[in-house]
Amino acid sequence: MRRGLKISLVTVTGAALTLSASACGGKKADTGKDDGDGKKSLKIGLAFDIGGRGDQSFNDSAAAGLDKAKKDLNVTTEEISAKPDEPDSDKESRLRLLANKGYNPVIGVGFAYTTSLVKVAKDFPKTRFLVVDADQCKVTGANVKGACFSEEQGSFLVGAAAALKSKTGKIGFIGGVNVPLITKFQAGYEAGAKKAKPGIKVLPAKYLTQPPNFDGFKNPALGNEAAKGQLDGGADVIYHAAGGAGIGVIKTVGAAKKWAIGVDSDQYNQPAVAGAKEFILTSMIKHVDVAVFDFVESVANNTFQPGTKKYDLSNDGVGYSLTGGKIDDIKAKLDALKADIVAGKITVPTKP
Repeated sequence: MRRGLKISLVTVTGAALTLSASACGGKKADTGKDDGDGKKSLKIGLAFDIGGRGDQSFNDSAAAGLDKAKKDLNVTTEEISAKPDEPDSDKESRLRLLANKGYNPVIGVGFAYTTSLVKVAKDFPKTRFLVVDADQCKVTGANVKGACFSEEQGSFLVGAAAALKSKTGKIGFIGGVNVPLITKFQAGYEAGAKKAKPGIKVLPAKYLTQPPNFDGFKNPALGNEAAKGQLDGGADVIYHAAGGAGIGVIKTVGAAKKWAIGVDSDQYNQPAVAGAKEFILTSMIKHVDVAVFDFVESVANNTFQPGTKKYDLSNDGVGYSLTGGKIDDIKAKLDALKADIVAGKITVPTKP
């Protein structure tokens, strides 16, 4: 049954964050306010990764899950975005701020929140916490949930698509930041390409930045330059796993009339790449939206269970898009590969 809809969006400034986060931790969580019929409405606090809502990739997928919760459940929300190159203490302060203000549940979007979220959760035992992309797929705490994804499996399928569609026999990969999470995308992509077409040449992977510089997830100019380099190397299909910086990749590849492969969200109809949409071959879909909604719903229904949940091909937690019809002719081949992965006949590597 659909319950009443309540929406409350609040913009939080950095000054407010600093001021409020200095409050003492350990405040008893309020599970929500009475909506007038004796029921409590959930108050969801969500902290985005770098790029925030509007990145048309990873964060927007999380935002879609939050939006579904607003539509289908009785919730109010507050959103806060991360800052580039911020210290971990800022992530902790952001989560602590939300918990202190009575938001329950609290969600951290991105692997970089894992340590801070587990730490803060200890001080708020009555508050439920979710970290999306839990680092190494590990969390601790009776009130903590970790969502993790088999990005390598979805990337395997788009890698196969890239190899099957390439005319030059050369394809490329561009990662945002050289961290273990993103190298999973590279590993799956390369393995899928070589499985589909053993003679394919995958150009050396290009990473836009090295940690602790995380501009590789937000600066389209970096994606643009990297794409030019791989195009010059003969690649006619390029897959990016670079968040907002990947917009630069798609635009540059599209301008060259070559194939681009999007990531996290279905990027075909996104406004930022409208001029290049006909050159988006497919996107590797990572259903962060489903993970966020599943978690909120579990708290609403009192079915929350701590620990981690893996989203992979077997439960459609990852996959690929068909928008635009560019890979309709090879869908049967991709589906056969998917079936073999789900059946355990193909094991997809997580390291290049």
